[in-house]
Amino acid sequence: MVEYDNSRRNMMAHSAVLDEVMQEYTILPVRFGIVAPDKKSIMEQMLQRRYVEFDKLLVKMDGKAELGLKAFWYEDVVYREIVDSNPAISQLRNALVGRAAEETYYERIKLGELVETAMKRLREQDVQRIISALRPLSYETRINDVITERMVLNAAFLVGRERESEFDQAIQQLDAEMGKRLIFKYVGSAPPYNFVNIVVRWDK
Repeated sequence: MVEYDNSRRNMMAHSAVLDEVMQEYTILPVRFGIVAPDKKSIMEQMLQRRYVEFDKLLVKMDGKAELGLKAFWYEDVVYREIVDSNPAISQLRNALVGRAAEETYYERIKLGELVETAMKRLREQDVQRIISALRPLSYETRINDVITERMVLNAAFLVGRERESEFDQAIQQLDAEMGKRLIFKYVGSAPPYNFVNIVVRWDK
């Protein structure tokens, strides 16, 4: 039985197959790397055993697709915004200019804490603004963990195909309003990976 590595090439091939099939059919993505031992196992262990589960999911996902959005700050722009809008941070930063690191160790720690708190508050505000604009256009929203300090939002939206163009326009509007401080990375249409979690274990 062949095992496929999680290489970029194999993942892209997997995605290409799903993208083509979903042009005509509603699909339920199964985790990459799952290979059936034979046709009988698919019929008996998946389609028959889990018929009710899959039937409900197919109805739920019919006519819908996943649209993904990641938002990143321009670091220098956001840092300048934080300094300019927070007198305590601005004053402390100015007080450190020209002084030795050893002399200002605890003040630098304090400055870092103030900046971290301000960034957390700003991230929450930006996320709220983005989600408020997009959530009404989607059936479901999944907010995933951010994976870098610059990343503000890592989200997936389950959107009806009839509203995709409206969703696109909302993204464009957000970019027009926030594009000087945020980079938006928008991906779609994709299979509903974030809204369907099918794991298959074949009986020995």
